[in-house]
Amino acid sequence: MPSHLTTFQGSIPEALKQAIEAKIEGSTAEVTGGGGHFNLVVTSPVFAGKSMLESQRLVYGAIAHLMAGDQAPVHAIDSLKTKTP
Repeated sequence: MPSHLTTFQGSIPEALKQAIEAKIEGSTAEVTGGGGHFNLVVTSPVFAGKSMLESQRLVYGAIAHLMAGDQAPVHAIDSLKTKTP
């Protein structure tokens, strides 16, 4: 895994999980990866009736603060899957 410079303190996967679950009602998030690159599987009833793009925009909106700036802790989301329960 390539190194990724960041000043973020703490668990980046846990920060992603908490941000998603706090912003998307009834969601559960599975986060894997490291080195600034992560894979997400997010399940929420909120995604029902939404297109894949609409659902993914909700997730990216929830984690945007973790992807902002030159030394952001999250460099890329390599895989994002959204599901309904």
